[in-house]
Amino acid sequence: MPILNTADLVDTHDEHLTFCDYPLTRFGRQEGFHGPIATLKCFEDNSLVRSTLEQAGDGRVLVVDGGGSTRCALVGDQIAQLAKDNGWAGIVINGSIRDSEIIGDMEFAIFALATSPKKSSKTGMGTLAQPINFGDATFVDGHYLYADGDGILVAPAAVHG
Repeated sequence: MPILNTADLVDTHDEHLTFCDYPLTRFGRQEGFHGPIATLKCFEDNSLVRSTLEQAGDGRVLVVDGGGSTRCALVGDQIAQLAKDNGWAGIVINGSIRDSEIIGDMEFAIFALATSPKKSSKTGMGTLAQPINFGDATFVDGHYLYADGDGILVAPAAVHG
């Protein structure tokens, strides 16, 4: 899938796009991604992250609201590989990842707030398919996300041709 330039999308479709104004860092060799959004909200527990990414991604982007926690990671190298292998376009996390060096060598991309070597809990707490908000953007299941080195954009539907 070709990477779509977010700056060009803003130039041509700004009225349909919302910019996620949040200090997320890209991890992985893939320069960006785009696709329909799947949402997940959890706090320091990655059970639902794993079980969601075990399913076929079909080019979707998983957006995880981890409450901005940097105390533990919600995704590591094994879960990132699982996402890649199952056809997810990418992951956006309002929280942390671990194994950043290994993820850095993958042909995949994750945008996350920080890194942490600590594992999360595994209690299964969290919610799926609910609107989540961070960075002055609202992420809704089925809406569309574009991400590259310049930032993350969301729209109610795909805006690219």
